[in-house]
Amino acid sequence: MKAAVLNAFDGRFDIEDLEIGTPIGREVLVEVKACGLCHSDLHLAEANYGTQLPAVLGHEVAGVVRAIGPEVKELQVGDHVVGSLIQSCGHCRSCIAGRTYQCEKPNETLRAPEQGQRLTRDGAPVSTGWGTAGFAEQTLVHENQLVKVPDAIPFPQASLLGCSVITGAGAVINTARIRPGDTVAIIGVGGVGVNAIAGARLAGAARIIAIDLQPGKEALARKFGATDFVAAGAGNVVETVRTLTDGGVDHAFEVIGLVPTTQQAVQLVRHGGGAYLIGLHHPGVETALQALDLIVRQVELHGVFMGSSNIKHDVPMYADLYLQGRFNLDDLISREINIAEINQAYDEIRDSSTIARSVITSF
Repeated sequence: MKAAVLNAFDGRFDIEDLEIGTPIGREVLVEVKACGLCHSDLHLAEANYGTQLPAVLGHEVAGVVRAIGPEVKELQVGDHVVGSLIQSCGHCRSCIAGRTYQCEKPNETLRAPEQGQRLTRDGAPVSTGWGTAGFAEQTLVHENQLVKVPDAIPFPQASLLGCSVITGAGAVINTARIRPGDTVAIIGVGGVGVNAIAGARLAGAARIIAIDLQPGKEALARKFGATDFVAAGAGNVVETVRTLTDGGVDHAFEVIGLVPTTQQAVQLVRHGGGAYLIGLHHPGVETALQALDLIVRQVELHGVFMGSSNIKHDVPMYADLYLQGRFNLDDLISREINIAEINQAYDEIRDSSTIARSVITSF
């Protein structure tokens, strides 16, 4: 089968033919119909976060179940499914409490060494990024990382439910627990950022301020529900936001993963407000914050992983909201591409002010 293989941490993928195994245990063989190009995969392709090479990345997966292992309980052949990088064992303390995103034994969703490899190249092992490996024609995934979705939802839109939607909207709804009337600032109008905007609108936020270096992102931000847009390079962002909100927002979300914007998020919030760090920072990066400022202004600082989402609950919820016309997924799809165009598409994501998500839909 064709797959986009990462052979070096240079941000480039090679299209190669790989072999895929037969599902064992609770594994599910999925024919990939769509896989979104998330910026997190680009981060992993450009820097060593511990990924074993060669590897197949790709975690915004949607497809059709083609075979199941003998212990699979929740899915059947022919089901339409969405995959997610949230790996949950299902029985640790966090999973039992419903916090599957904090699973203490995520490696239980992977094969043990004696069980062989899911992917191989000429007999040699190829690692599967986050257990999903969606940049391929087929993928083997543990059933705990898959969710059945209605057949009516198109595969490209469905694929984004597994990461950008639950990460952005989930941070707003699950982590921050925004209430009607709250004020919100979102730093970074990319695939995750626009979903944070959409989540804030869904939750009833009174003011949703989108912040980005590229003025061209304003139209995209407003399409998803932003009430205001601040161009980050056109003045003092903190003062502008404080003026718009009479002292600062209730909640500020950093969706880029940079030190300056992390520090900025803390400064954007009012006394007693919350700053939420969503963007993936590079390994080893440290952020300096003024401890006294945090204490005096009583700012709550939160690290957010995957929108604090339980995929078995949240993915079907957003799918239903989409089918009801209450959650915008259509405008997230900027381009549908062939897997051979993956490098070009990532180049466009780096440089363009109009790309929300490119999605692989053909091989």
